[in-house]
Amino acid sequence: MNPGMIKKLQKMQRDMVRAQKELEASTFYGSAGGKMVTVEFTGDKTMKDIVIDPEAMESPEDIEMVQDTIIAAVNDCMKKIDSETESTMSQFTGGGMPGLF
Repeated sequence: MNPGMIKKLQKMQRDMVRAQKELEASTFYGSAGGKMVTVEFTGDKTMKDIVIDPEAMESPEDIEMVQDTIIAAVNDCMKKIDSETESTMSQFTGGGMPGLF
């Protein structure tokens, strides 16, 4: 393989690793139920915080609704992480290397 091409590939690999680390260190927020539930995750999909609006718990029957809302908020945040990861990493793959990440 051409030495110039090897250097380009090595640089691309270093850039990809740096971008992945930056994504993992980023903070993402998801919410559901009109911000009744808000969650905070890092880019490596570690939950850091969950905030439940106190007004969401007016009665015991609200527990199931809040649980469903938590699931929706977490899923919202996961989609944001996946979207940002795909957007960031596609600059390296050009969308032409499926299964790389």
